[in-house]
Amino acid sequence: MDILVPLLQLLVLLLTLPLHLMALLGCWQPLCKSYFPYLMAVLTSKSNRKMESKKRELFSQIKGLTGASGKVDLLELGCGTGANFQFYPPGCRVTCLDPNPHFEKFLTKSMAENRHLQYERFVVAPGEDMRELADGSMDVVVCTLVLCSVQSPRKVLQEVQRVLRPGGVLFFWEHVTEPHGSWAFTWQQVLEPTWKHIGDGCCLTRETWKDLENAQFSKVQMERHPPSLQVATCWAPHHGKGCQITFPKPQGTHLLLPQPPIRTSHPPAYVSSTERDLAE
Repeated sequence: MDILVPLLQLLVLLLTLPLHLMALLGCWQPLCKSYFPYLMAVLTSKSNRKMESKKRELFSQIKGLTGASGKVDLLELGCGTGANFQFYPPGCRVTCLDPNPHFEKFLTKSMAENRHLQYERFVVAPGEDMRELADGSMDVVVCTLVLCSVQSPRKVLQEVQRVLRPGGVLFFWEHVTEPHGSWAFTWQQVLEPTWKHIGDGCCLTRETWKDLENAQFSKVQMERHPPSLQVATCWAPHHGKGCQITFPKPQGTHLLLPQPPIRTSHPPAYVSSTERDLAE
């Protein structure tokens, strides 16, 4: 298996040689930034139909975070085309952040179709550097299929902690690596060098749950799911549904929402220590 992976990677590289040459010459990235929003507009529409019930269940918990004003200040990282907007409850004041400025016209269209939300602004910046957002300015941060493509998940989560108010919540839904030794993991390794260019930096083999566990949030809950699309086996499994991270208050109790029992569809070796502690 160890010998097979580099051989197959070389084969895929040869089959996609023009793409890699363009990337080497610096021509591919500008082109990718331009076409990627159109690709995501198609893919997220199909994905939402598959994941509608899961997303509604996950984001329905946001209603419990409204303050006296009845409003929730929500930041969506890697907002893309605004595919999550339809699932947010009324009263959300939405700030969008994405390093790709070409998403703005898609966001404008999505917000026009979701009048129950208040659109604050679009910040063009990477998740590792959200200096335009003030400390403790958000009640909720949403991160769906984003941590796979950032340069440093650790720095992104540090920024999330900074912008969240005490008692604030991070909702996430991410794809992660398959179990090591499986054929799915082998194909993730084979395709990753090429997929990074096609998917605008997306890594197929990240163990994102480890970054979430090590981020020192006061409470972490995860539930693993199979991929939302049958053709996307190399992207599975997903963390999602009822997942939330609560930012710790300096003193006193934390604002925690009632959580469903944690379930996992993978062997115990892939259940995190945090999940076991919570399950007990």
